[in-house]
Amino acid sequence: MSTLTGWERALERAEGALWGRFFRREPVDVVAALRRECDSSAVVCSSSRVVVPNAYDVTLAEHVHDELTRSGSHVGQALTDKLAQHGEHQGYEWAGPLAVHVTKAREVPNGRYQVTSRAMPHVSAAGFQSDSR
Repeated sequence: MSTLTGWERALERAEGALWGRFFRREPVDVVAALRRECDSSAVVCSSSRVVVPNAYDVTLAEHVHDELTRSGSHVGQALTDKLAQHGEHQGYEWAGPLAVHVTKAREVPNGRYQVTSRAMPHVSAAGFQSDSR
């Protein structure tokens, strides 16, 4: 294990703790859910090529969405950045440009958030249709 890898992991832990301190547990949980969705959808094409979906939908319960956007932060971009870092660490190849789109809903299965993914060749966060449920 190189020093840089250990240093990167320490930074990730510190960043996760900072997110958790400011936003309770939801962002940390959502980032973990995004990583799990990415990992579980990975397709091994060869020993040096693993392709993962590039379009992720995060549906947040109203109270979670309101808390995360209260400070005016760009939650979708922050989640996209975290997922991009994860993909880079894992050596994944995205099916196209990576985007995480965040929406708010009255109800979600676990009462907090839901994460889904799919491969889309030409996607941007602006390309998602917003649907208010």
